Amino acid sequence: MIEVTVNGRVYRQEVEPRLLLSDFLRHTLGLTGTHVGCEHGICGACTIIVNGESARSCIMLAVQADGAELMTVEGLMQDGKLHPLQEAFREHHGLQCGFCTPGMLMTALDFLRTNPSPSDREIREGISAVLCRCTGYQGIVNAVRAAAATLRGGR
Repeated sequence: MIEVTVNGRVYRQEVEPRLLLSDFLRHTLGLTGTHVGCEHGICGACTIIVNGESARSCIMLAVQADGAELMTVEGLMQDGKLHPLQEAFREHHGLQCGFCTPGMLMTALDFLRTNPSPSDREIREGISAVLCRCTGYQGIVNAVRAAAATLRGGR
């Protein structure tokens, strides 16, 4: 039996010891926003926030998350309002096919927590852990820059 808090909601669930956290989120809890790409922790599509820091859910077992506080992409929107990162991705065309978007959003969220005023070079480095072939990253860089300004209280 594990107990996790996901997006502010507590779940108590029996799980197989070998169940991946990504599969627990997607198949047990129905939180399909967490995407699974490479299943080796390389592509970053499965990135979530675990106890305040980004982590790859495809290389973590669900039992390892016992007692943890998790945030998935579904937890970004609050009261029907997009998070500033989501809004910036929409506004600055930071997505195309959308497959990497959940992982990119969660990676950017963690990155902006540690670097609220990044340069474009720092943004590129900060999001480089998530592979994206569609956008060439420029729309994503623009979106993260705009979200950083919004989160700091400026435009």
